[in-house]
Amino acid sequence: MEFKTDIQINASKEKVWSVISDIENAKDNISAIESIEVLEPPTDGLLGLKWKETRTMFGKQATEIMWITEASENEYYQTRAESHGAIYISRLWIEENGSSSTLNMSFNGTPVTFGAKVMSAVMGWMFKSATVKALNKDLEDIKRVAEGKSD
Repeated sequence: MEFKTDIQINASKEKVWSVISDIENAKDNISAIESIEVLEPPTDGLLGLKWKETRTMFGKQATEIMWITEASENEYYQTRAESHGAIYISRLWIEENGSSSTLNMSFNGTPVTFGAKVMSAVMGWMFKSATVKALNKDLEDIKRVAEGKSD
């Protein structure tokens, strides 16, 4: 299951990057995130950063371990998580449009166990709808912070 969403942000690419790459303080910028615990700091930049993230998903608390598998400063980063019999890959990338930016996000969930494949077939449409809504809310929160707006 793969999907993509994006949002226009009235801020420079560098400003958007400063918000999305501040993983340690993401709980202050994204309302669904309740806590972040860095497990392995990167040696340089973001590549290799590993953290435990607790957020509210589908009305319940969920904790996942995530890590950055690819990154290019002021351009994009990609994360990976493995949970509940599936592999989850998320990618955030920025396109500059003059004085504003487009922040894009893609999400790919690949079931690898039999149980996860059955659940994906039966409930995938519900998961997709709720996940797209959650991703859009995350992007709205990032936009608010990057544009310097308060709640």
